[in-house]
Amino acid sequence: MIGRVALGAVLVLGTVSGCGSGDSGESTLTVFAAASLKSVFTGLEKDFEAADPGVDVQFSFAGSSELAAQLEAGAPADVFASADQPTMDKAVHSGRITSAPATFATNVLTLVTAPGNPKGINGINDLADAALVVCAPQVPCGRATKKVADAAGVTLRPVSEESSVADVLTKVTSGQADAGFVYVTDAAGAGAKVGIVAVPEAAAAVNAYPIAVVADSKQAANARKFTELVTGPTGRAALAAAGFGAP
Repeated sequence: MIGRVALGAVLVLGTVSGCGSGDSGESTLTVFAAASLKSVFTGLEKDFEAADPGVDVQFSFAGSSELAAQLEAGAPADVFASADQPTMDKAVHSGRITSAPATFATNVLTLVTAPGNPKGINGINDLADAALVVCAPQVPCGRATKKVADAAGVTLRPVSEESSVADVLTKVTSGQADAGFVYVTDAAGAGAKVGIVAVPEAAAAVNAYPIAVVADSKQAANARKFTELVTGPTGRAALAAAGFGAP
């Protein structure tokens, strides 16, 4: 994974070369978004750019806590969409978000396994002998996993803790782990690559997703348009189709 410093440098270079009107006459809109939003947001990109062909939307998808840390360190961005409110609060406290964030979706966790569930995992109580991967505690999906485990009254012993839900899913689909906690949207997007085990205790950890315009955005008007697309009827329909809950 690219380190924060290196990624920050890449973002700075990308902004210098892409922001404002370049040789192509386009403006670049940089969107920091939780990894679990990748499928929906890349789909909405087409709608946004079709409505305004003078804007090129560039995404940085990663764990929300990593993106918030990059914002705090000064990385340039125009929009921030987080997988939970506590992470958005960090961006607010750092001064990079000054407008009121809008909650646009909700999500819950589920267990994924290798196709066919060869370990016979039927619930959270069957994980003692499984190679389990989860999100790190500081990541929204990691905080949610802790709440789910607490609700079930179990102590999880993962073999690794990942910086994003996408990394957890990769560990399972690549055969490096027997099971992992991911969002229901990620599980649905993986299709036949995983087996899905419902976790009733997940109802105790519903993540609300907020979005906001970054305070020092050089593309404030376009940033507001993008947030309105996400929170409006088109965005809501795309989110619902991907399995996200209503805010």
